[in-house]
Amino acid sequence: MYEYIIGKVVDVYEDCLIVENNNIGYKIYTSKYSLSNLDLKKDVKIYTYLNVREDGIFLFGFSSKEEMEMFELLLLVSKIGPKTAIGVLSTLSYNDIKLAILNNDVKVLCKAPGIGKKTANRIILELKDRIDDNIAVDNSFNFLDDNCIEEAINALMVLGYTKKEIDRVLFKIDTEDLDTEEIIKSALKRLSK
Repeated sequence: MYEYIIGKVVDVYEDCLIVENNNIGYKIYTSKYSLSNLDLKKDVKIYTYLNVREDGIFLFGFSSKEEMEMFELLLLVSKIGPKTAIGVLSTLSYNDIKLAILNNDVKVLCKAPGIGKKTANRIILELKDRIDDNIAVDNSFNFLDDNCIEEAINALMVLGYTKKEIDRVLFKIDTEDLDTEEIIKSALKRLSK
């Protein structure tokens, strides 16, 4: 029904954002990757998926067309709903998922919450023919880096920062080559601004 929404990001939460368009605030559930690409008070284009269930109407959205397409592909797999698909996309980039499917890599898919061996095998079986071989360059934040990020988050929360504040800052830091202490220092510099 809705292909995308262009509007101003007025708030960001752990699993969703509020986009204001024509004085209407849309609550859009999304992945950590899409949240990492957003800036408050800036206009964004969010590709959307409307999910109607008997317990409510939910809007899911993503900052890139590729992530949206992967979300829709994951929904084609039996027993995977929108929340599980969001969990997968919050843990693995769409390229990681593509590579895992193309390489029959069950182990990688099992890193996502709610995905066991049976479900991972089902994803591979049901999506292998639907995935193209082109892997785009993806410089997305890797949510599986190591325990340094987890330790940094816990330390910052002890210092009184909320998970929401910490997530916003961490998404803007290249943590790949940093240890826990360096991540904390970088985050504190941004949090104190």
